[in-house]
Amino acid sequence: MSELTAPDASAPSGRDSTPGFRPTAVAAVPLGAIGESIGVAVPGASGSVPVTGISLNSRAVHPGDLYVALPGAARHGADFVSQAVDAGAVAVLTDDAGARLLALSNDIPVPVLLAAEPRSVVGRLSALIYQSRPEGAAAPALFGVTGTNGKTTTTYFINSLLRALGKRTGLIGTIEILAGGEPIPSLLTTPESTDVHALLALMRERGLDAASMEVSSHAIAFHRVDAVVFDVAGFTNLTQDHLDLHGTMEEYFQTKAGLFTPERARAAVVTVDDAWGQKLAADTGIPVTTLATSGDATGRDGAGRTSAPAADWTVVRTTPRGLGTDFVLRHQDGAELRVHSGLPGSFNVANAALATVMVLAGGHTPSAVQAALDAADPFTVAVPGRMQLVSTAPAAVVDFAHNPDALARALEAVRPADAGSKVIIVFGATGQRDQGKRPAMGAIAARLADTVIVSDDDPHDEDSAAIRSDVLAGALAAKDSEGLDCTVLEVFPRDAAILKAVELAAPEDVILVAGRGHEVWQEVKGVNLALDDRVELRNALTARGFTVLEDHRIES
Repeated sequence: MSELTAPDASAPSGRDSTPGFRPTAVAAVPLGAIGESIGVAVPGASGSVPVTGISLNSRAVHPGDLYVALPGAARHGADFVSQAVDAGAVAVLTDDAGARLLALSNDIPVPVLLAAEPRSVVGRLSALIYQSRPEGAAAPALFGVTGTNGKTTTTYFINSLLRALGKRTGLIGTIEILAGGEPIPSLLTTPESTDVHALLALMRERGLDAASMEVSSHAIAFHRVDAVVFDVAGFTNLTQDHLDLHGTMEEYFQTKAGLFTPERARAAVVTVDDAWGQKLAADTGIPVTTLATSGDATGRDGAGRTSAPAADWTVVRTTPRGLGTDFVLRHQDGAELRVHSGLPGSFNVANAALATVMVLAGGHTPSAVQAALDAADPFTVAVPGRMQLVSTAPAAVVDFAHNPDALARALEAVRPADAGSKVIIVFGATGQRDQGKRPAMGAIAARLADTVIVSDDDPHDEDSAAIRSDVLAGALAAKDSEGLDCTVLEVFPRDAAILKAVELAAPEDVILVAGRGHEVWQEVKGVNLALDDRVELRNALTARGFTVLEDHRIES
C-alpha cells in the first residue's frame, strides 16, 4: 500500500497498534507526568490516572491508553472518543477543533488534554510511555535508511549482514515488520510514531541486538520518527518523487536532511554519487562517513578536474557474477573489503555498499565484516518485490520501481547481453501522486524497452484512463520525436497486461513488471482489490508452459 499523502488520514481509522506491536510489560505513567512533559494542563485531580499505552486509532485502543484524537481526511478523531473510551481509553489528547466537537457531545467520562498541535508531541509521549530507548539502558542498535530509492533493500541487507555477524535483529519497513516473532505485514513505509516506539520497546523487551528501519520523507514530515535517535542514519539517493507532498526537490531534500541532525541520529553514512548527497554530507551536523558507488575514488571527474572531495569509501573493481556482482569497497587509507551482491543491477551494488559501510559505522570491525561477508553471502537475501525473479526463461522480474530514476535503473539492469532478446515492460503510475513523473516514466520505458505495456498501478480515487493517458503521452512522444523502435500498448486491467506480456515473450526475452513490487492489493475508488504481480506473473507463465521458480516468500 502506498504512503499516505496527508498526516491526518489516520485519525478516526488510524493505522497504529497492529496486534503484536506492543511490549507485554509497560510501567504506568501518571497522566500528570504526561501533561508536564508536553507543557499542557491536566484537568482536576486526574494527574494520578495511570497510562500504559497510546493510540491514534479508536479501533485499536487498549485498556489504559491515552487516545490522541487528530483531524482526519473526512472526520475528526474526536468523533470517535466514545468508542475509544468504551475500549478502555483513560484519557484523551486533542486540539481546539476536537475540543469543540467534544463540547457538543455528551459528557466525556475521562480527562481531556488540549494541545495546539497534538501530532507534534505524539512521538515524545510514545517514547515516554513505552520507554522505547531509555537513557542508560540497553537497547538495540538502530539503523535508519532514507532516500528516494533503495531503502527497503538496504534495510534487508543491513539485517542480513548483522545476522551473519551473530546479531538478533528487527526490521521496520515497507514490506514487513520483524520484532523477534512472526513477520507482521506493513501498511506504511514508516509506521505512526505510536507504533514505532511500541515496536522499539518490544524489540528491547525481546533482547534484540539491532534493528533497521526505512525512514520515508512522509515519516519525517508527519512526525512518525519524533523522539527516535538512530545510531547510524544512511542516505541512498534523491530523485524525483513525492513532489505532490513536498512541492520542489529542494523542499524534498530539506525534509530528508532533517534525519541527519543531532536530535535524530548519532552518525551518518551518505552516498555522494549525486549533488544532493554531496550537499547533505557537507551540511550535516553529525559525524559523517561518505560513500561513492560510481565515479572515481580520487574525487576527480573524467577530465581530471577536482569535482568533489574523495569519498571515505568507494566501490571499485565491479565484476558480474551470475545475476549479481562482485565488487571491492576501498577505504581512503587503502583498506579493502570484498563484497558480493546476488541481486541484479548497479543499484544493488550501491545498496550493498551502503549496508556494509553503515554496519561498519555501527561499530563492527572490517575484519569481522569481511568474515561475515565471506561465510554467509548476506547480500543474496531475497527481498520481496525488489528485483524478484519469478522465472529464468523468459527472465521474468517483479520490481517496486515507481519513479523515473528507479524505472530507468531497473530497465538497464534487466537488459540482456544477447542482441536478439527483447525487453517487455508492464507498468503504470499511481493516482493522486506527483503527476509530473508520469510522462517522464513513459518516455524512459520507450527508450529502454522493446515493448511497452502501459496499464494501471494503484489509481486510488483518480480516473484510471486519465493516468494511463499521461504515461502513454510520454511514451508516444519519445517514440515519435526520437525515432525509437519500440511497440507501445495500452492494456488494462493489470492482470490482463501481465498476461499480454507473457503471450508476447519468447524464452530468451525479459519481462519486467514494475511499480507495485510486494503489494498484494490494488486500491481503486476506495476499494482494495486482491492483486499480486508475482502471483499473476507466475500464473501467466505457467499457463504458457514456462517453468517458474519456487519462492516461499511470495506471499509477503
